[in-house]
Amino acid sequence: MKAVTWHGRRDVRVDEVPDPRIEQPGDAVIRVTSTNICGSDLHLYEPLAAFMTPGDILGHEAMGVVEAVGDDVGDLRVGQRVVVPFQISCGACFMCHEQLYSQCETTQVRDQGTGAALFGYSKLYGQVPGGQAQYLRIPHADATHIKVPEGPADERFVYLSDVLPTAWQAVRYAAVPKGGTVVILGLGPIGDMAARVAAHEGARVIAVDLVPDRLARAAARGVEVLDLRAHRDGLGDVLRDMTAGRGPDSVIDAVGMEAHGSPVARAMVQVAARLPAAVGAPLARNAGVDQLGALRSAIDIVRRGGTISLSGVYGGMADPLPMMTLFDKQIQLRMGQANVRRWVPEILPLLTNDDPLGVDGFATHVLPLDEAPQAYEMFQRKQDGVVKVVLRP
Repeated sequence: MKAVTWHGRRDVRVDEVPDPRIEQPGDAVIRVTSTNICGSDLHLYEPLAAFMTPGDILGHEAMGVVEAVGDDVGDLRVGQRVVVPFQISCGACFMCHEQLYSQCETTQVRDQGTGAALFGYSKLYGQVPGGQAQYLRIPHADATHIKVPEGPADERFVYLSDVLPTAWQAVRYAAVPKGGTVVILGLGPIGDMAARVAAHEGARVIAVDLVPDRLARAAARGVEVLDLRAHRDGLGDVLRDMTAGRGPDSVIDAVGMEAHGSPVARAMVQVAARLPAAVGAPLARNAGVDQLGALRSAIDIVRRGGTISLSGVYGGMADPLPMMTLFDKQIQLRMGQANVRRWVPEILPLLTNDDPLGVDGFATHVLPLDEAPQAYEMFQRKQDGVVKVVLRP
């Protein structure tokens, strides 16, 4: 089959690789009909290169049709249409019963000290072949799937794999009070969708980015927007002026480790990414420092007693945080990988013909799988108005 494979820093290719097969009784194999490039995939494209191996199959947002099943997959059947959550969970352990599927005790990657295994996401999360391919093997398929109806196009449902649950959890964790204000930092796929979810629920939404196309896209849906380029040195003051002098009730950081405005940390990330894995991985793991521009902005911006919700990925182990400010302002922090299946029952009723979240037109680019290398480069450079790329195998 064809698959998108990692070969080095900023080097992804479409290769022919062996077809996946049933390996355990709980496995299923799907024929992938749509698969997405996620903002998190860009972390593998450069800063997390030390944890990748040439030939790794990328991708953790996929859906398709079941082609084969093992003997222990519950009621999953060949021919069913399914979306695949980005995390692999057993559905039966303590953490799964707590609906913390991203912490599944059965698939935790204990040798790396991380949570549930993820599709296509490096040694840190189990090095499981990903979904940017023509076929995908799904371990623990009984729990690691979402059945969706026939009929509507894939774009109606494919974002259940990651974008929708991650944005939904970001808004839930932000704990925006009724009629309150939430600031969203970053209008990539997650920030854009989080803005839609929060607005749908009645919050006042102010979004911050520095890419004109992304700002215009959010503004077209009625979101208040601020161009970071015009307010880089005084963003907190501008937002306090917009919110009765206090700051917003909640801030969602949808940027994460690759924030702009952190030149020293960025240099350290680039050094680690260029080193051989045997050296770069320990450096990134033990001495890694994220680019904390977005998080520091969130701490400054949020009102006293407010909540910061982190959905942007962070990976540093030596991040210097302003603990005095966090403590003095009595800020609540919530974060973590989205627990996909926890939120699906709340989201599915919105994926109707009315399409209140605008999922049908959410993708900015729909491309054949063969164009994945160009799509990665375009996404990383924020060119051509790219926000979300759907690949068709």
